[in-house]
Amino acid sequence: MAFRRHPVRVLVPATSANLGPAFDCAGLALGIEDELVAMVSDDEGVLIEVAGAGAADVPRDESHLVVRAMATAFRAMGQSPAGLVLRCRNDIPHGRGLGSSAAAIIGGMVLARALVEGGPDRFPDAELLQWATTMESHPDNISAALHGGLTLAWLADDGRAECIRLQPHPAIAPIVAIPAQSVSTSHARTALPAKVPFPDAAFNLARASLLVHAMTSEPALLLEATADRLHQQARREMYPSSLALVEALRAESIAAMISGAGPSVIVLGTATDLEHVRARAGSAWLVRRCRVCDTGAREVPVEGA
Repeated sequence: MAFRRHPVRVLVPATSANLGPAFDCAGLALGIEDELVAMVSDDEGVLIEVAGAGAADVPRDESHLVVRAMATAFRAMGQSPAGLVLRCRNDIPHGRGLGSSAAAIIGGMVLARALVEGGPDRFPDAELLQWATTMESHPDNISAALHGGLTLAWLADDGRAECIRLQPHPAIAPIVAIPAQSVSTSHARTALPAKVPFPDAAFNLARASLLVHAMTSEPALLLEATADRLHQQARREMYPSSLALVEALRAESIAAMISGAGPSVIVLGTATDLEHVRARAGSAWLVRRCRVCDTGAREVPVEGA
C-alpha cells in the first residue's frame, strides 16, 4: 500500500454534545470548522504549523492531538510514514464545550485515511469510529464530527461504539455564546455525582426521547425537550455565569443549554433569537450564529492546487 504524495486537506466541524438531557449520547455538528492540511514526508519526524484558536497552547511535536490521531489511524491501516508535515487552521475554540478534541481526533484520522492509497476501503467510517473511541471514551462528539448533522451514539454490550445520523429540522438555527473562560472536559466530569435520584433519571429519559422528535420534526417543543436534571446544575460552581445565561434565556422561552461540558451556551432556536442572546450575554461573550453542518469531516480540494 502506497501513500499519496501530494498534500491532502480536511475540514472537520465543531460539535455540541448532550443538547440538554441526552447526556453522553446526542451530538450536533456545527458550522464552525477546523482546517487540516498534511502530506507525507521522507524526512523523519513531524513539522507542524498551527494558526487560530489554541495556537499558542498546543504542542508542535508528536504529542499534538491531530498527530496522535493520525498515528493511530496509520497503525490501524498497517502503515508508518517516515515523517509528516501538518498545517492546522483552527476556528473551534479550545476548552469551551464545542468538541475541539473530537475534531482533532476525527480530523486527524480522516486526514491519515486520505493520505493512504485505498484508505477509505481499508479504514471505513465504522472502523474509524472504533479507533476514535480509544482516544475519546464517549462517542457523542466524535460521531457528530464524523457524520455531521444530528447523531445519537451509544456503546454496545461488546463495547463497540455505534451511532445513527438524523437530519435536524431546517428551521433550527444554532447560536453559540462563548465565554473567555475555558474548562477541560476531564475537570468538568469531576463535578458529576456518582448516583442520581430515580425521578431525575426518569425526567431526562422522557426529555431525551422528546428531543429526537423536536430536533427532527417539531422544533416548537425544543424548550421542553432540552430540559435537564442530571449534569448542568452539578457544574454550576464551575461556570455560574453560563448557568445564569441559560436560565435567563429559558425564562424567555428560548431553548438554551450548556454545550457539552461547557462553559459555552448553545441555543437551538430560530434566526430571530440571535439578538435576544446577544442582549442577555453582553459584551463579555462571543455570540455566533452557526448553521448545522450537514457533513462531517471530509476531504476537500487543496486551495490553489
